Amino acid sequence: MEISRDTRLKDVIKTASGHDIIARLLYSLGLDLDTVRKTPLGLLKVSALKRLSLGKLSDDSVDALVEILNSLSDDEPSEDGEIRQEWWKEAVFYQVYPRSFRDSNGDGVGDIPGIIEKLGYIKSLGVDAIWCSPFFDSPNADNGYDIRDYRKIMAEFGTLDDVKRLIEECHKRGMRLIIDLVMNHTSDEHEWFRKALSGDGKYADYYIWKDEPNNWTSFFSGPAWRYFPETGRYALHLFADKQMDLNWDNPEVRREMYDIADFWLGLGADGFRLDVVSFISKAEGLPDGDPTVGKLISFTGIEHYFHGPHLDEYLREFNREVLEPHKAYTVGECPGNGIKMSRMITGDDRGELSQLFSFDHIDNPGKKRYDVYELDLRKMMPELLRWQTEYSDHCWPTLFFDNHDNPRMCSKIDHEGRYHDEINKLLGSVRDDEDAFVQRSMEQSEASHLDEVKKARRLVAKDERRIEELDRLFTRLYEDNVLGKIDDERFAQMSSGYTDEQKKLKEEVIRLRELIEAKEQKSNDVSHFLQIVRKHESVSELTPKLMHEFIEKIIVHEADKSNGYREQEVEICFRFNVYVVTATVDSRDYNKKAA
Repeated sequence: MEISRDTRLKDVIKTASGHDIIARLLYSLGLDLDTVRKTPLGLLKVSALKRLSLGKLSDDSVDALVEILNSLSDDEPSEDGEIRQEWWKEAVFYQVYPRSFRDSNGDGVGDIPGIIEKLGYIKSLGVDAIWCSPFFDSPNADNGYDIRDYRKIMAEFGTLDDVKRLIEECHKRGMRLIIDLVMNHTSDEHEWFRKALSGDGKYADYYIWKDEPNNWTSFFSGPAWRYFPETGRYALHLFADKQMDLNWDNPEVRREMYDIADFWLGLGADGFRLDVVSFISKAEGLPDGDPTVGKLISFTGIEHYFHGPHLDEYLREFNREVLEPHKAYTVGECPGNGIKMSRMITGDDRGELSQLFSFDHIDNPGKKRYDVYELDLRKMMPELLRWQTEYSDHCWPTLFFDNHDNPRMCSKIDHEGRYHDEINKLLGSVRDDEDAFVQRSMEQSEASHLDEVKKARRLVAKDERRIEELDRLFTRLYEDNVLGKIDDERFAQMSSGYTDEQKKLKEEVIRLRELIEAKEQKSNDVSHFLQIVRKHESVSELTPKLMHEFIEKIIVHEADKSNGYREQEVEICFRFNVYVVTATVDSRDYNKKAA
């Protein structure tokens, strides 16, 4: 589909790239995709985004957006066929950050032998696979993600023989080992880059250079370019200034990286976590990023590489030549890719990656990972549900809450540490729709709470026990306002003067609320209430099953309006979310009007 400034927004979001890019753009403006989906705003043309953004987007920004949308593929995966069975779809993964995990020799630094010492403990937690952060030789400008030699081990972590033994010992215990592989960039101390600086033209073409830098910015702040007097040119570094981006358009670079991956798979590794792998392809000519888009998204130029023009081609080549022959697992770190474009990378018929990490649920809207705030779980739940229900049967989402780049989720929710046990149990009991896959990603040595998580998952395994167990686990959270305490006074302060129908509604709300609080709710009571609520419903997701299993409290708010109408809100508080159903009614005859 060719997109222009005259294409209507409702048609743009029918494409995979249009759906994800417009969603992210609206998110940065404090709006969501329903703004386009469910309102007349969807009839607006792309050119109207300038007005819709209240001037935050310029005409040039809109033109840049159109260009980006037309440059991206929309070949979504097929929905045909049976769901494939794969070991990793039912696996629990455990991240180990070697430096802080276990020190076996008392030098103050974690190491590979220390990991081996704790494999029995990790296995006892119910772990199926270990994701090990980089242990390669590195000057540590970015904690090992700046690799100096892909076939050599960082001396303070151990030796290559230690890693071979780690792989062997994992397999003995029925676990797999996933290695963290950085393919987008190398250290500036890597042999290839040193040769490039010495004037070797072959290796100069392994990296990305410009005589004059464009305006791209680094994820580590400042310009994404570093000047080298040895060459008289600037080299690209999207991350630290010692992490030099590789030129994946050079087939020799791709061959080198494939050989490295093949080396580790040949030693018995079971797959890779691929660091920022979606950045490996950059737009031809490295054009300037749009400053307005850069300001909204925080990184100028990202629209030219977050899902570059050859990304899918290179991933398919990597899979065909290296991964598939070894039956290797991959999970990609793919920042910026929304749910639709992620399907293009992980679909069963795409031949690219097994899975990828989505970070859409990690922070509340408008927040970033290092912002100081207390995360609201109720705002997380819609994102988790969306990825579980809309990602397709032929793609498999990852379920995780923290890693080496993101603070512990329990700390983000509760800064004072009073409820970390309860929060960890809550997060550990989250499962997908098929109860088949939970990924728990950890980054430090203290993981004893996973014992409790394991117990919690067993206890909530049967549906008939779910409500009782969750009540016991999370009562403290609810009562002390961690999950959102409801003010009883707000419920009591409902105005007099209702019509008979309004009084009936209030009585139904009170009756059901009493049943819920007394833990005596029955599905037929909930269904009866639901029939009444639907007279005022603006949210279609409510179902008797959801109401019965997860409802916490129901509150009605009333407010007189100056035009003689009365606005009525029914606030339905679930354990993980709040739906507010609003209707405006004529207080004289109770005829429902548009909200």
